[in-house]
Amino acid sequence: MASSDESQQTEATATIDTKVHSDSKGIGKFTDVKVDGLNADHATKGKTVFDSKCSACHRVDETKVVGPGLKGVTKRRTPEWIMNMITNPAEMTQKDPVAKALLAEHLTQMTFQNVSDDETRQILEFLRKNDL
Repeated sequence: MASSDESQQTEATATIDTKVHSDSKGIGKFTDVKVDGLNADHATKGKTVFDSKCSACHRVDETKVVGPGLKGVTKRRTPEWIMNMITNPAEMTQKDPVAKALLAEHLTQMTFQNVSDDETRQILEFLRKNDL
């Protein structure tokens, strides 16, 4: 039987619409990410990293594979949230309400793909370019 806290958390997660914008920065080391103009070099490198480490579970359109399609993700999530989800998926899906709701929808725990901080930023730029 679920505890009262677990029931309240499950109920709160069920009310989160994962398709709308959230201002959450998520949970992890990225607390203040500055994004100005698109860094085309990083976006190109980010595509290479994405193709090798992310594309088995994610597409950059709206197609769900294992995880959600990522078209529009930079419009729905903050840069910090995206980078924390890439580098800290287990804690994010345990503690961040949006990540918990996504796990409840997709039923598969995202795994850390041994992505460096620089690669994470490159993936963010690639996703930003994809959303232009």
